[in-house]
Amino acid sequence: MSPRRSAVEAKLTYTTIVARATEIASEEGLEGVTIGRLAADLRMSKSGVLGHFGAKESLQLAALRHALRMFEQQVVERAGREQPGLPRLLALCEAWIDFLATVDLPGGCVLTAASTEFDGKPGQVHDVVAEAWAGWRETLGAEVARAVTDGDLPELEVEQVVFELVAIGPAVNQALQLHGDRDAVRHAHRAVRRTLGLSS
Repeated sequence: MSPRRSAVEAKLTYTTIVARATEIASEEGLEGVTIGRLAADLRMSKSGVLGHFGAKESLQLAALRHALRMFEQQVVERAGREQPGLPRLLALCEAWIDFLATVDLPGGCVLTAASTEFDGKPGQVHDVVAEAWAGWRETLGAEVARAVTDGDLPELEVEQVVFELVAIGPAVNQALQLHGDRDAVRHAHRAVRRTLGLSS
């Protein structure tokens, strides 16, 4: 086997492992992502999985970062095409709600679930989750502030608005995943507009 073919196959195996790990994380949490589980699901040896990741935490981090890339592409990049301020803020919120409702994972958004699974567990996974949520709050806050400066929103307290907007996402995810409530999407869109002081 040529070195190039070997590298391509190794990359494909890595991608396959990460994709399956992300699916497991969405259904069972990141703690459900283990070397043994992945080896069994993918019909690989444990040493084969270990060769790519070395430890359970590395595997969890790879799944988490894969989920974050999905979020970045489907929410942040999609909304980034809109003008800064209110148009982009509304697009971010709309894309986020749509992402929670349509994400191509069997158990919903990994990041939303991980925020409760790891909120009290110190370590690198906790730190990545915390950093991701902090970045999302910062993104929303920048657009709220811009919308206020542009005069498209009333003089709102930015931190309070961001707090309320961020709270909508987990509520939608819970309603969808725990209760199968498809009306949650409509309620969430209305909640965004009410939080921003816009007509619902």
